[in-house]
Amino acid sequence: MAFWNRRSKQPVEARSSIEDPKVAISNARIIEFFGFGADTAAGIHVDNEAALSVPAIWAAVNFLSGTMAGLPLHVYRRGEDGAELVTDEWANVLQKSVSDEMSSFAWRKYTYERVFTGGRGYTLIERNGPILRGLVPLIPKHVTPEFRNGRRVYRYKPNNTETVYQARDIIDIPFMLKEDQLAHYGPIQQNRDTVALGIAATNYGSRFFQNGGVPPFVVTGGFQTGAALDRASKDLEEAVKRATRERRQALTLPSGHEIKGIGSDPEKAQLVELKKFLIEEYARIYSLPPVFLQDLSRATFSNTEQQDLHLVKHTIRRWVEQFEQEVNLKLFRGEPDYFAKLELDGLLRGDFKTRMEGYALGIQNSITTPNEARKLENRPAKAGGDDLMIQGATVPLGRQPMQGDSNDV
Repeated sequence: MAFWNRRSKQPVEARSSIEDPKVAISNARIIEFFGFGADTAAGIHVDNEAALSVPAIWAAVNFLSGTMAGLPLHVYRRGEDGAELVTDEWANVLQKSVSDEMSSFAWRKYTYERVFTGGRGYTLIERNGPILRGLVPLIPKHVTPEFRNGRRVYRYKPNNTETVYQARDIIDIPFMLKEDQLAHYGPIQQNRDTVALGIAATNYGSRFFQNGGVPPFVVTGGFQTGAALDRASKDLEEAVKRATRERRQALTLPSGHEIKGIGSDPEKAQLVELKKFLIEEYARIYSLPPVFLQDLSRATFSNTEQQDLHLVKHTIRRWVEQFEQEVNLKLFRGEPDYFAKLELDGLLRGDFKTRMEGYALGIQNSITTPNEARKLENRPAKAGGDDLMIQGATVPLGRQPMQGDSNDV
């Protein structure tokens, strides 16, 4: 419905709500739409796209998502003699291709890229009765979890059509849930001021060098009018840019005028130190040792190896546990003997010498058979290699054969 403005003679739209139909209340930039300014203290709007322009965050997201996607994913079936590896349709979907258009690696990487930016990844499980047809990653911003009759459901509305899915049909990987167990915290938005500081530091450095390395300055002198002051300001700014383009080293000023610097140059502002500190801050957000964000300033041979172990034990392992339990709960609800497992052995392989020593200890103490050790190295089994072995010289003290015994051969 519209009314006419008597002064402008233009129609005025009347709404029953203040909400602009072009900008949803749930829009990430609704704060700016209402004129409340940017959403960080640095005056910079931070969203996932802007955050990924910070190299340390880009490295963290790619490293973690790529690591989770690259872990070997196997499906096992419990039996009387323990768990056995299976290669049926369950394994084919999880290990090779979750659909005709997406590999297992691509699915997992896409999911964890959403988790480590927006804070959540959703996957729809497609079934044909009891048969698994495939897995379809959903766009998180179109998914709304809610409770209905005490049960969690997921509303998915990528266009004008809304579909409601039951919890058993959605693989849900959140970074961290809020108190209501529906909404979630995202690492980017929850730490947006720290992210904005990195963006601001990068922008400042870019502008500084674009300006020929000349910090902000003021010009003093006998300006008679405000217009003359304005013209002088524009002329000097253009002169600095022109000198930068032409690689000239000197500027000229009218007699009686003087340039004085204001603000701080990158050295006084400790720009380099700030960017190094921010790498540590971003490492804290993702629980990553700094060495995995290419910060080798304090790295040594020994502490880098320990950070590698720290990564697997305290960061990757918890994401692995969350993934395995969610997949096993949702995917194998009707197949209780099946379970999926992400293998961490590949991340803990170590160097060749360390692996061989570990295999030798396992074989000598009847923990591992020779063929099991050969399989870990992708080598074929050998005859007689399926038996557990023990060192024959390990005997009670006092019963060891003595030199010169007649029984010695």
